[in-house]
Amino acid sequence: MATGGLLSAFTNLRPALLRYLSARGASPDEAEDIVQDVGVKLASERSGPVDQPRAYLYRMAHNHFLLHRRSIGRRTKREEAWVDVHTGNPPDADEQPSADEILVAREQLGILQEVIDSMPDRTRTIFRQFRIENVSQRDIAAEMDISVSAVEKHLARAYQLIAAERHRSNDEDEGRSRSLFGGGRGRHGN
Repeated sequence: MATGGLLSAFTNLRPALLRYLSARGASPDEAEDIVQDVGVKLASERSGPVDQPRAYLYRMAHNHFLLHRRSIGRRTKREEAWVDVHTGNPPDADEQPSADEILVAREQLGILQEVIDSMPDRTRTIFRQFRIENVSQRDIAAEMDISVSAVEKHLARAYQLIAAERHRSNDEDEGRSRSLFGGGRGRHGN
């Protein structure tokens, strides 16, 4: 079956694919996103003849579901790891921050806000939508009429700017602590 026939079969099977994904544990929105991904892939790529289009489409939906779940798992782990690294709090620590921690956090938040404000308009908008408003990269791309890849590049640039500022701040902090002890040689100038 040629690509056109496969698209026709996809259109007919769309409700069944949604039910299939829901039965596998996908939320209605998640199932809709996955089925849409399958449709986009079918429309954008040429495929050879397919003897069993129904089985082929179910397999595509299943594979996209697995990819979607893996990416959610990776994103969650990445965000948890980022939080763990940047908070420095062990999981069983007291949840109430100290006054010093609050002051440091406010200072860091101010620095982060300055970095965000200094970003190019489009990069800043994409970063805020993705990280603060939890808008998906696909939705941002559609809204801004750019590719998902372009959204990813803007996010990568934003992360680079934030990391550079963090690195610069850490270098300044280390410089201050060394100057307290005579240029980093120890308390007695050794």
